[in-house]
Amino acid sequence: MNSTISNPTTPPPPPPPPRSHPHPSSLFPLIASCKTMRDINQVHALFIKTSHIHDPLAAAELLRFCALSHRRDLAYARKLFDQIPQPNVFSWNTIIRALAETSVTDHQEPLEALLLFRQMVSVGSVGPNQFTFPSVLKACARTGNVEMGRQVHGLVVKYGLVGDEFVLSNLVRMYVMCRVMEAADLLFRTHKVAKDKRRQEGNVVLWNVMVDGYVRLGDFRAARELFDEMPHRSVVSWNVMTSGYAQNGLFLDAVELFRDMQLEDVCPNYVTLVSVLPAISRLGALELGKWVHLYAERNKIEFNDILGSALVDMYSKCGSIEKALQVFERLPKENAITWNAIIGGLATHGRAKDALHYFSRMERAGVMPSDVTYIGILSACSHAGLVEEGRSVFNHMISIVGLEPRIEHYSCMVDLLGRAGHLEEAEELILNMPIRQDDVVWKALLGACKMHGNIEIGKRVAKILMDLVPDDSGSYVALSNLYASAGNWEAVSEVRLMMKDMDIRKDPGCSWIELGGVIHEFLVEDDSHPRAKEIHSMLDEISDQLSSAGYRPDTTQVLLKMDEEEKHSTLQYHSEKIAIAFGLISTGPGTPLRIVKNLRICEDCHASIKLISKIYKRKIIVRDRKRFHHFEHGTCSCMDYW
Repeated sequence: MNSTISNPTTPPPPPPPPRSHPHPSSLFPLIASCKTMRDINQVHALFIKTSHIHDPLAAAELLRFCALSHRRDLAYARKLFDQIPQPNVFSWNTIIRALAETSVTDHQEPLEALLLFRQMVSVGSVGPNQFTFPSVLKACARTGNVEMGRQVHGLVVKYGLVGDEFVLSNLVRMYVMCRVMEAADLLFRTHKVAKDKRRQEGNVVLWNVMVDGYVRLGDFRAARELFDEMPHRSVVSWNVMTSGYAQNGLFLDAVELFRDMQLEDVCPNYVTLVSVLPAISRLGALELGKWVHLYAERNKIEFNDILGSALVDMYSKCGSIEKALQVFERLPKENAITWNAIIGGLATHGRAKDALHYFSRMERAGVMPSDVTYIGILSACSHAGLVEEGRSVFNHMISIVGLEPRIEHYSCMVDLLGRAGHLEEAEELILNMPIRQDDVVWKALLGACKMHGNIEIGKRVAKILMDLVPDDSGSYVALSNLYASAGNWEAVSEVRLMMKDMDIRKDPGCSWIELGGVIHEFLVEDDSHPRAKEIHSMLDEISDQLSSAGYRPDTTQVLLKMDEEEKHSTLQYHSEKIAIAFGLISTGPGTPLRIVKNLRICEDCHASIKLISKIYKRKIIVRDRKRFHHFEHGTCSCMDYW
């Protein structure tokens, strides 16, 4: 009899595969190959047909694709989840995360995420884990449901996950987004103490969340103290503070922090540049702006419409409109944002014809103008006195393009009409506006009343403004100036007394000049600068040179009751003149001077700077609250219309 001896080291052959359906893992490539919802439907049907919807792993994979891939369909994913008989924790986490992160305005999906989480906890067959809570906390933050957030916090403690860095960061962020900083700070401090005891480096994400929370509340003292205390700062840390400063008008702080960032050898990224450029623009810090531009080029940071437009805006507001035009021509021009930047820049430089030319180019390029485009064009017409062109553009916006005018468009039209002396028409336009009037539109008319000396309309407008914004100094100062220009000192005293009684103070004149990358700030009659003696000597020299050229100060611009000599002295120490004097003693012959002023330039300063540019052979560029003035060879680009 023959016998077969088996080799004990050889495993027995595998059993033949069952004549049922393939293992679910063999269907995963099908999911990855889906390109349309039709593909997803077919794969879903196959899963149902082969009963793999009952396989937790296969069902979870299909759900992940439907809910979180770039081809996702959240409504479909929600229906799919409801068909899974026993979803595992991965499936629960997937659908909750998808709902929590969906970008919507009515918070319906984040609210549904919270309801699903409640269902998950109440069912009890699958408990939440460290990947569940971050999404749930994000949903609480987005809905502003701090009470639900507190309950979730309790569950985090119950499941022993309060020490998990990711969960903790989202827990703190939830309290921050719900503006409950006391709870956020308590969690943060407790975690920080525990970290210090273990001598580990702090969680930079957690620190960033806290700094961002104080920035959101406008508590920059607390935010900066925390920022300075950080054991380690990422580029995000710097971006949070820089953008916070810039967005809240603390431009000097933003620029100084940006300089500190460079000293710390932290490499700025795209977000940093977009955040700091508006602050650089407002301060007129051209040299720093050039550095940012060069840095972006050397580091191959993409010049998209956002960063590119910010650069165009920076060069425009720093007085270099030609450079702004050069940057613009190299940018993609499919978006209105880019066109708006150059049109607005040309407008502030008084180049109305050029602004209209670029507006025509924009239309020929097939780019639809936005409401911001029309604000720029109307502003350009206002600065140049192009009344008919402005009326035509305004009507084109309404009748042809079909845009509803915003309050900014009406303000531009009032400014345009008012500057040109059409005060009654401007007032009628305001009174017949279909939208609610604000203080800006009335201030535009009040400014025109002062320009043309119309006390009757000015008094009427000032009264409206005092009722509308009783704590704003602008209307009181404008009315006082109107009376002063007419020599009615008794009325001036009454207005000034009213301001004193209400503790309303006029904003002081302030000017900036950037030299060698450093921004120097000067107030009216400022003698705090380290080189104050030299500056005052230069101011005396300028005064002598102006007198020799036959110039006499326009003392009507001093709207205070004092003798002529005091008026001369007051005019001499206006902030823009101090900045110019400092520029003259600090730079070589022929160097252009760029000044930024927080208020509108007065007529005496305007007339005297024209002569200074001729006497000292300097180009002097002054940006006041409204526009740019390019002084050269004794003339100004505004042609004395501003």
